[in-house]
Amino acid sequence: MAGNLSLKWGTLKGWSNLDEESVAVLEKFYGLGVSMSAMTQSMTPAHIEAICELIDAVDEPIRNDWTGDDMTREEAKEYVQEYHR
Repeated sequence: MAGNLSLKWGTLKGWSNLDEESVAVLEKFYGLGVSMSAMTQSMTPAHIEAICELIDAVDEPIRNDWTGDDMTREEAKEYVQEYHR
């Protein structure tokens, strides 16, 4: 496992130091179609699933870019899933 994520607006805001596994999941997410802005990103169930898969593939903590708080994997997945309900 390697890499860091930041989330904002219930979606992916940024990343760094991703390994090959994480890059493959990131490509899956982008292959679903993404907006140029996290704020306007339309999140389908497939987008949410891909981000949760990416969360599982990277190192903790995952950063909430809006609040500046660090999250565990479970907290990050809950944040993404709940944001879009």
